[in-house]
Parts: sequence; C-alpha cells; structure tokens
Amino acid sequence: MGWAIALHGGAGDIPLSLPPERRLPREAGLRHCLHIGVEALKAKTPALDVVELVVRELENIPHFNAGKGSVLTTQGTVEMEACIMDGTKRCGAVSGLTTVVNPISLARLVMEKTPHIYLAFDGAEAFAREQGVETVDSSHFITPENVERLKQAKEANRVQIDYTQPLHKDEKKETPEADGDSKLGTVGCVAVDSLGNLASATSTGGLVNKMVGRIGDTPIIGAGTYANSLCAVSATGKGEAIIRGTVARDVAAVMEFKYVSLKEAAAYVVEEGTPKGNVGLVAVSATGEVTMPFNTNGMFRACATEDGYSEIGIWPSVQN
Repeated sequence: MGWAIALHGGAGDIPLSLPPERRLPREAGLRHCLHIGVEALKAKTPALDVVELVVRELENIPHFNAGKGSVLTTQGTVEMEACIMDGTKRCGAVSGLTTVVNPISLARLVMEKTPHIYLAFDGAEAFAREQGVETVDSSHFITPENVERLKQAKEANRVQIDYTQPLHKDEKKETPEADGDSKLGTVGCVAVDSLGNLASATSTGGLVNKMVGRIGDTPIIGAGTYANSLCAVSATGKGEAIIRGTVARDVAAVMEFKYVSLKEAAAYVVEEGTPKGNVGLVAVSATGEVTMPFNTNGMFRACATEDGYSEIGIWPSVQN
C-alpha cells in the first residue's frame, strides 16, 4: 500500500491540432497541481485535504472550466458546481454558485457544517456568506476567452463543449456536437493517502451556452463524483451521459460485485458501460492503484504514485 493521486482537466474531442496557447497553459497547470498534491501526500496530509487543496488550485487557474475559468450560460452568467466525498461516504455538493471563489471548499463545508449533502443557488450563496468563505463580484469569473466562446456558441445555435475549436462562418451549418449535452473541461482530483484513506473532488462551470439552472453530473453523488472504502473516482465528459450511466458509482460497484481490480473495473465502465466519446475518469484504489481511462479522443490528466511513477498526458498513450 502507498499513496497515489490523479487529476484531470477535462475529457472530450481535443484535437491533435489544439493550439499551443490553449494546450501548454493547461499542461503547466496540471504539472503545478500534481506537484502540490504529491508534496502534500509526502507530508502525510489526509486525502480529503489533498483533493480539496488541488481542486482549489485548479479552480484558480483560468485555463480550466471551473472557478475562475468557468464557461458561461446562455445569459452570459456563471453557475458553478462542485462536489467532494471521502471513503467513509461523507459528501457535500453545491450548484448554481455565482460569487464563491472556490466552490469545492463550500462543498466541503456543506458536508461538515450542515445535516445535508447538497445546497444550490440562493441557498448555497447564503450559506457561503454565513460561513465567511471568500466571495467576489461574479464578473471576476468571466474571462475574455469564455465571452468569445459564448458568442461562437450562440452564433452556431448550440451548446458547446469546452475544447471545441472556433467555427468558421461557412461551417456553421454542420453544427458539430449538435446533441447539446456536452460538459467538458471539468476539473477533478482523487487521492489515497499512506493510511489508505480515499477522497474525490470535482468542480466545473458546466457547459458553454447551457440553460440557466442546468445541473450536470459533477455534484451528483455516484455520477461525476464518488468514493467509498474501495476507490475514489472523478469523472468528466458529457454530463447527461455520465448521469444516465452513474459512471463513478459503477466503477466502485464493479469492483465490489465482480471482485476485480480498479483498472479492470474502470476500463469496463468506460469501454463497455458508456457510449464512446462520452466519458473519461481518474480513479485510485485503497491499495494505491491508479487509472485514468477515457473513451473520448483526449483527456487532460496527470497522476503520481508513491513508488515513483508519474504521468502527464492529453491523448492516448501506451499506458492507456
């Protein structure tokens, strides 16, 4: 047994031609956040604290679709959501946040300071003020890049995934990703500490040009986020498909009921249980196993284990 950590910055149709100005900052962000998580685990920080710490840092990096980088609704507003859960099945979730700097920390406060699991919209904002967490004007979260993404999505009359490349005017009629149920660019982290404690945390801004009030898989226990005594899972991809497939819980269930390894369980859920092009996930087991499968053409991801293995990648590699 040893510690292990994995994190993601979104899965989806990430083209090999992704411009360096969009690729390199995300890779640097993953590397930075992986380092923070590894150092915390080496210092014997509990897994729950580690995943919160890492996701807070991811939320503060505007190149990801969470916190500062959250994509915009059809009305040009932000509605952020997050979830955190540990191996004892304690959990907390929030949705519809417009002013909270770090939604993942508010989700943890819901878990620890209320009798509930999930708070949303005005109630979640009021709870944030009661708890004294850092809040700012909602304009803080609105980046020029996401204003431009919303403009493109509106012109194409579609709900747009985070990594979709800009459309040229003569391409509008093709409306790629016209199914409209994509939610890519989410951030997440899973960890197991040296004592075998597990935790998972996920945070997102949702999807470009989404309806106001739409809730995705991220804050739904068992869909985008799950942890129990066997494993911790954080998913990313097309939110509605992940909800339908209860993806994160299914990984744990396959381990529990089929008595297979984490890697086998996650591979089964991603390759057999979810339609291709819909999902990626990161997961760790109580024994220090780590896996990062996806059935999209790419996923921003990173991992490290106590025995010295580490990986940072986007597209399929030998390990996948």
